[in-house]
This record gives sequence, C-alpha cells and structure tokens, in this order.
Amino acid sequence: MENTSHDFITELRSIRKHFQGRPTPVYYAKTLSEKYGGRIYLKREDLNHTGAHKLNHCMGEALLAKYLGKKKLIAETGAGQHGVALATAAAYFGLECEIHMGEVDIVKEHPNVVRMKILGAKVIPVTFGLKTLKEAVDSAFGAYLEDPINSIYCIGSVVGPHPFPMMVRDFQRVVGIEAKEQYFEMTGENPDNVVACVGGGSNAMGIFSSFIQDEDCELYGVEPSGKSLNLGDHAATMTKGSPGMIHGFKCYLLQDEKGEPAPVYSIASGLDYPGVGPEHSMLKDLGRVNYVTANDKETLDSFFELSRLEGIIPALESAHAVAFACKLAQEKPRQSILVNLSGRGDKDVDFVVENYGKDYGIKF
Repeated sequence: MENTSHDFITELRSIRKHFQGRPTPVYYAKTLSEKYGGRIYLKREDLNHTGAHKLNHCMGEALLAKYLGKKKLIAETGAGQHGVALATAAAYFGLECEIHMGEVDIVKEHPNVVRMKILGAKVIPVTFGLKTLKEAVDSAFGAYLEDPINSIYCIGSVVGPHPFPMMVRDFQRVVGIEAKEQYFEMTGENPDNVVACVGGGSNAMGIFSSFIQDEDCELYGVEPSGKSLNLGDHAATMTKGSPGMIHGFKCYLLQDEKGEPAPVYSIASGLDYPGVGPEHSMLKDLGRVNYVTANDKETLDSFFELSRLEGIIPALESAHAVAFACKLAQEKPRQSILVNLSGRGDKDVDFVVENYGKDYGIKF
C-alpha cells in the first residue's frame, strides 16, 4: 500500500506538471489595484488546462478510478467546468464518461456542452425540478447507483458524504500550496487577505487550506446574493441558510418551510447550489472564514472591468470574488488581497453578451 501511495502521488505530480501546466502563476493586477487601492493579486487558475481549477481534482479522481480498475466516470456539472475537466480526464485515461447537467445550465453554458461532447463524454440533460445543479447531482448519484462496480462517482466539489469533501479538498490543496509559496517569493510575506468564491466550495477550500493556520491572514468566501436576498433569488447559503441535510451530508442549507432544499439562483451556474461543503460550515461556526456576498450587478461589473483593465476575462463564478476584492481594497487601502481566480470566462461570453452586452456598450 505504501508503494501504491508513492506511485499514485508521483504519477499525479507528473500529470500536474506535464499535462495541466502547473504551477499556475500569481499575478499582480496593477491597473485594478490603482483604481481601487490596496494590492490585488490573482492566483491564475484560469490558466490551468481546461480553464479552471476543476481539473485539479478531476485528474486525481480519474487516476483513482484507474487504480481501482473502474471503467466509467460519472459526475454532475453546473457551469460545465467540472464536466469539461472530467471529460478531459476520461480521455486522458481512456475511460467512459457520463455527465449530468440541468437543462437550464445546458442553455447557459453551451460552449462547455460542446467541449464535453468533442472530448467524447455523454451529456445527460436533467429535466426535473429547477433543472440546475442540485438536480444534476440527484441524477448523477442515481446513475452511479445503477452500476457501482464498474463506475465511480466523481463529485465536483467539497460536498457529499465522506470521503468526498476531504478527497476533493486534498486534490485542490495544490492551489493553496503554490499560491502561498509564489506570493511569499514575490513579496516576502503572506497576503493580508485571501478571497475566493463559494458555491459548493472546492476552489475556496483549495486556497484557504494553506492559510487557515495563519491568524494574520483574513479569509473571505464570496457567495452569490443574485437578484436579492429573498428566498429563490440567491444562493447565499452561509448568509441566509441554517443547518440541514442534502445529498448525504450535513451543512448550512437554504431550506423551504418544510425543511427541504430551497430553490436557488445565481447568474453563475457553478454557484447555484443550496448547500455548501461541511468544512466551510465548520469554518463559519469557528469564525475563521468571513462569508460575504456579491450580487449579479457587482459580478457583471467586475466581469467587464477585469476584462478591460487587465485583459483577463473571468468566469462569472470568479467575478464574484473579484467584485468583493475591489470593495475590500477600498476598505483596506494599505493591505494586500490574494484572489483565487478560479476560472476563465470563455464559457460565459455568449450568455453575458446576449443578455447584458448592451448595458456594457457591446452592440452587434
């Protein structure tokens, strides 16, 4: 077993370097910093192969499937980044891949649906309920239970029953390990603040994991407050939720009057989940992480601003973190802020321009 563990880690490190293109850089956003104050740095997970942090745990999960002798990878996806990453991992290892995705998200994230199909994955439209991320998880779990011997469920975040939250966090720790070393090399110190968006919470746990023990570093998890903080208009689980059960684990949960998972909404498909990772829930109770929000308007403003000031088109999920970081920079003009830029915005471009382009001066 010890040799197997060594071989596993050695192969994973090789994949990280030679296939994923890791380490991804930390970048000083000079123009954005000059506008808002503070010193804003970006951990560029948008430059990770497939365009987001998701490949970090997908390659790990697929490698695990190889060691277990599995033949098929099954997963859910919201924004499609996890789906694309898992389809990529399946192609790399020569495995079958089945991705469950809500019909609403299939329309919003069309470019990623195309990418999954090009990579050879079978995309299963989810047509019940709100037809978004929660229902995609329900559907994928059901498909896995039909053939648990030959397939493996590759969850897309730090959610679900044990060992999923721990496993995804540990595969995502590479983000925090790199970021801490890179930032120290650049500046000779730790950042004063670390900011990441939170849906289920995988990218946030990945970067937070290296800074949790550093009491002089403030951690901020940014949730989507969407259209408003009325139930059904947002997915701000930590802000408005209460302890509950979903998908086999206990966490803070947005619930209706019957105690069932409530309808949620976010402009970012990867954040519209009514629950959140159990470790995030613990960190909230301990007071170690500050869970805050950014709404749709703030997110869209940051989506275009980062594009136009720094030449980086962010994922809508990541734009939530950028939006809050800009507010924080104004509040703490002498402090440094490290943002986990969890993904790039290629997948969102068509949706954003079609629905909001005119508001930002884009006309065809």
